[in-house]
Amino acid sequence: MISHRIGRIVIVGGGTAGWMAASALARHRRGTGTSIRLIESPDVPTVGVGEATLPGIRDFNQYLGIDEVDFVRKTQATFKLGIEFRDWHVEGERFFHPFAGFGATLSGIDFHHCLHRARESDPDIDLAAHCLPIRMAELGRFAQPHPEPEHPLADYKYAFHFDALLYAAYLRDYAVDNDVVHTQGLVVDVGLDSDSGFIESVRLESGETVAADLFVDCTGFAGLLIEKALATGYENWSHWLPVNHALAVASRAAGNPRPCTLSTARAAGWQWHIPLQHRIGNGYVYSAQYCDDDSARETLLSGLDGEPLGEPRLLRFTTGLRKKFWNRNCVALGLASGFLEPLESTSISLIQTGLTKLLTFFPYDGFNDADIAEANRLARLEMERIRDFIILHYCLNRRADGELWEYCRNMPLPDELQHKIDVFRERGHLVAYEMESFQLPSWLSVFFGHRAYPAHCDVRAAELPPEDLVDTLAGMRDTIARAAEAAPPHERFIARHCAAGADPLLA
Repeated sequence: MISHRIGRIVIVGGGTAGWMAASALARHRRGTGTSIRLIESPDVPTVGVGEATLPGIRDFNQYLGIDEVDFVRKTQATFKLGIEFRDWHVEGERFFHPFAGFGATLSGIDFHHCLHRARESDPDIDLAAHCLPIRMAELGRFAQPHPEPEHPLADYKYAFHFDALLYAAYLRDYAVDNDVVHTQGLVVDVGLDSDSGFIESVRLESGETVAADLFVDCTGFAGLLIEKALATGYENWSHWLPVNHALAVASRAAGNPRPCTLSTARAAGWQWHIPLQHRIGNGYVYSAQYCDDDSARETLLSGLDGEPLGEPRLLRFTTGLRKKFWNRNCVALGLASGFLEPLESTSISLIQTGLTKLLTFFPYDGFNDADIAEANRLARLEMERIRDFIILHYCLNRRADGELWEYCRNMPLPDELQHKIDVFRERGHLVAYEMESFQLPSWLSVFFGHRAYPAHCDVRAAELPPEDLVDTLAGMRDTIARAAEAAPPHERFIARHCAAGADPLLA
């Protein structure tokens, strides 16, 4: 253990990761006398075409004391009930991953087992029809859930789509108001202690040397501190997730924004559609092995709903993670810690959970090897669980076009993912491990979306009369349909409560 008080923190890099770190650390260290400084290069380009999130972002904003209405207005945000996947199993089919469960347990039996039994009498019963947020998304409606819903069918969460550049600016103002020092400058050298290997300081192009006790690397793929200075190493997962390029472009808003992200499978990858109040964020994530950049650009632009607002920007990446996200006195966040494609909107969530680990194991009196090892263990498990969930979207496909899809259908899978698939296909049992970011209903939505149905259901469900189950499920669907139709249109909810530029006194 290296003992010294953490009195100075330096964050290198801005953007979403840097300003989330600055805001969270300012909140955590408030009143302790700890100095926090963020050094941001003015020359680093950002993509900034819209960001989709998971419900945990609401917890982060609440931790900071941010007013949700103010946040939605100032980041041009819309609401997100989940993700619609089009053409992922085969062309022409779609499924939805909601922030909610499906149906309700019956006689203590998980709903999907009862559904399996009911399908013996009515094979056309659809899992998605038993989920309120899916029905609301299909109708283009949104309402905030009651904090204590009277019925389990009305229990759901929501997230946001927002302008990532505006969110970074919003948090920058929050952080600076909470005494974070903002410096614009280029880091040209990193000084290490010759005995411990810890980072002592960074030197700016201006000649200034900035010393600190704890450093946070938010420099993106470059990993200026975690990799270039500390040589942490990177674990490549592209044999499981072979997409490695993305083109991104904003387009004019076209029609009313739906309260969901849209992911559409293409021949060499998939295309995202993220509706904001003022525009749409679009991108094509693809494998350069199966598609050249010019063809990808054509695919992206031909799939837009509105006029593009500029030229598509290219991003190259290698899916994987740093071998340690916390090395010595340096913690890496965001792209500096690793990268998982944005299929399930995990980028900001991983920044948030990385910060949670830092705050949980914060080195108040010095750096403890056991604490750092545990933080790294948890971070790796979390990344592996998300990786496996993303792989599931690919490996179950039955698309007839594209070498990428054939490769993903036949590639060897991580052992724990293969076990999950095997158990579900046989028994319908959903396996959960430690540090799962996506809970059992999420896995269920992808299994059923790919028509990976179990061979057998729970033996208790097999004893229930299928005709009675058909009637019970019909009642659930009717309750859900009426609740969805009672919710206001998404665009009307925003216009009434949180439209950008609206006078809050008149809203």
